[in-house]
Amino acid sequence: MGAWLRGVAAACALWLAAAPGMARDAPVIAAAADLQPALEELAEAFHRRTGHRVRPSFGSTGNFARQIRAGAPFELFMAADESFVLDLHRDGFTLDEGRLYAVGRLALLLPRDSALQADGSLADLRARLADGTVRRFAIANPEHAPYGMRAEEALRRAGLWEAIQPHLVYGENVSQAAQFALSGNADGGLVAYSLVHAPRMAARGRHALVPADLHAPLRQRMALIRGAGPVARAFHDYLDEPEARAVLARHGFEVPGAD
Repeated sequence: MGAWLRGVAAACALWLAAAPGMARDAPVIAAAADLQPALEELAEAFHRRTGHRVRPSFGSTGNFARQIRAGAPFELFMAADESFVLDLHRDGFTLDEGRLYAVGRLALLLPRDSALQADGSLADLRARLADGTVRRFAIANPEHAPYGMRAEEALRRAGLWEAIQPHLVYGENVSQAAQFALSGNADGGLVAYSLVHAPRMAARGRHALVPADLHAPLRQRMALIRGAGPVARAFHDYLDEPEARAVLARHGFEVPGAD
């Protein structure tokens, strides 16, 4: 069974594992991995306000898009790259084109004992590659993870792609890449800024924001999947409220209308 088919099976298992009658009451949200700290907080706030629960499933945007096309029972898709949502809408899988809910940023994440400096310009990474200090360096898989795509762009624009390729380890999504970066077996990685300044991650490592001009914008878009029920629709609307936008901004996202 291919990786994406295993992903569909896992998504279906998550849905079927819900208690009888829970599927519609607690819709499953396909959410980009960079959203985990923020969305867990937002899901709990939504539950306190409405009494309804949603069930976020975190992973890579590209894998989720394939799963949605294969019929996985998600009701809301929160992508890390808007092109995946727009493609799904073009092919009739979403109710509309959705809306931009955030712009993500890329960050250099280092374990505390790394020989690398927390230098978002990547100049120190260049020097350490040249002197042979770098052993392993983590990014998300560029084949299906938007943060991996942007990490590759940043490394290419910094002139480091050819030199760093032998040292790369790939996470299935950006959250796994962050775990690899702090594992002790890597010197660092390029991951989502929204993950690195979460308290549980910040306590374990050092980080620096990567300049936005080193990569294309991470425009993050969400849309309701055709057949979405009332709870998913209510959560979608809640995410457009100032309270929810403020939570996203606090977790390191650039958010339309958060000011």
